Amino acid sequence: MIYVHWLILLIYGLAVVATMIRVLMDNRQPAKTMAWMLVLTFLPLLGIFLYFFFGQNTRKERLISQQSLDQLTKRSMLEFVEQKDLVIPDNYQTLVQLFASQNWALPFKDNHTDIFTNGYDLFGQLLRDISQARYHIHLDTYIFEDDALGFLVSDALIAKAKEGVEVRVIYDDVGCWHVDGSFFERMRNAGIEVHGFMPVKFPAFTSKVNYRNHRKLCVIDGHTGYIGGMNIATRYVRGRHNDGWRDTHLRIRGNAVYGIQKAFLVDWYFVDRTLISSRKYYPADIEVKDEYDALADAGMDENVVAEVEESIDWNMGADWDTGADSNIIQIVTGSPVSAWPDIMQGYVSILLGAKDYVFMETPYFLPTEPVLFAMQQAALAGVDVRLMVPMRTDAKLVEWASRSFVTEAIRAGVKVHLYQPCFNHSKLLVSDDALCTCGSTNVDFRSFENNFEANAFCYDRGLALRMKQVFLDDVADSILLEDVTRLEKRPFLHRLWESLVRMMAPLL
Repeated sequence: MIYVHWLILLIYGLAVVATMIRVLMDNRQPAKTMAWMLVLTFLPLLGIFLYFFFGQNTRKERLISQQSLDQLTKRSMLEFVEQKDLVIPDNYQTLVQLFASQNWALPFKDNHTDIFTNGYDLFGQLLRDISQARYHIHLDTYIFEDDALGFLVSDALIAKAKEGVEVRVIYDDVGCWHVDGSFFERMRNAGIEVHGFMPVKFPAFTSKVNYRNHRKLCVIDGHTGYIGGMNIATRYVRGRHNDGWRDTHLRIRGNAVYGIQKAFLVDWYFVDRTLISSRKYYPADIEVKDEYDALADAGMDENVVAEVEESIDWNMGADWDTGADSNIIQIVTGSPVSAWPDIMQGYVSILLGAKDYVFMETPYFLPTEPVLFAMQQAALAGVDVRLMVPMRTDAKLVEWASRSFVTEAIRAGVKVHLYQPCFNHSKLLVSDDALCTCGSTNVDFRSFENNFEANAFCYDRGLALRMKQVFLDDVADSILLEDVTRLEKRPFLHRLWESLVRMMAPLL
């Protein structure tokens, strides 16, 4: 018995060495590999536990077959082929081709886009669109709170399900850990198909707790889509003061909704193993009118026919020619199982290709090395690079870790704005009055490498100028952190702690 503890230590040592070899063989970024080496070395037992839950690499796994992905993509491909007079701006042809070839993110023209900067307006519009749904509603969200807003949205979905509208909901299992299961069961009992994304149940899927679906998508009847940073929770409707959250979300009507639909249906295949590729989920002008003609030929009641005809006019956006922008949009998704970090590569390409300015908002600033380098390179080359982060975050550890990155950015000439009124959860980028992007992606390791994310990349001067104004309006509620010495003069122990936490940035 005297040698038992030595045997235990030997087994533990072998387990640590085996884990280190596995980390090395993954060939990750050196910074991330080193972080895990330090965790395994200096956190006995806890290091193995953390790696088991948060460290295993899923990028090489095929969670959805290529054949299924091809079928889910085919419907949007058909419409892409039919697009005529699609002109890609010269400055961004390389970026568009990058997304199209790697991500199957096809560029779609003829879109009408609304920008929402507060939840009160966003969810009011979303509820109006839900109330007018006739065929299907697809909702994909990281958090679906069982609070006042959550019940309001779920009641609206239940009402449509009872009318015969197809309703499908995906929520993230970790994002909704604290939500009572009866909340989702209530929707299931009403006829809504509801699935949690990658449920974490010990020991199954435990190693994938680190890889979450952070997307916020909604598609209504294939013609109206939502994408951005807002979850379904009352904190988004409380305003910019008190305990409310500031965020940015897009409502899109037009061909780009096909891209949002494809993103949802890929997620649906993942959670339900049902391959949904019917053309009815990618409606086009001719198809809706054919449906109307078929109803009329069948001798339907004139009032019913008139109602369908009215629906066609509304769905096809009869008001799109009233001076609103008609922009080109790509819906780009990122995930830990993609061959490449597509959204991160897009950010790097935009930063290195910018001529005048790049304005960015993110709630968490823990950039990967390529993104930080691109920001520094652009700023040193004379591009006006501005970064907005919240004065106060909802995660203290992340706030501490980000300070050293902020210091490096400022030293290279990046102007950093601290948003004061409340927590700014907005994720947007706008560049050169020509391009902008908005979605669920933060400027951090987790979004670029670990999470399932989705962003709309928009190539249109009018929309870019509107997004630029959103940033400038937020600047009015911010303070400029100009002097890097203010950060460097913090107490030594504070800076030491922040440097130690920075080492954990790839894991946060």
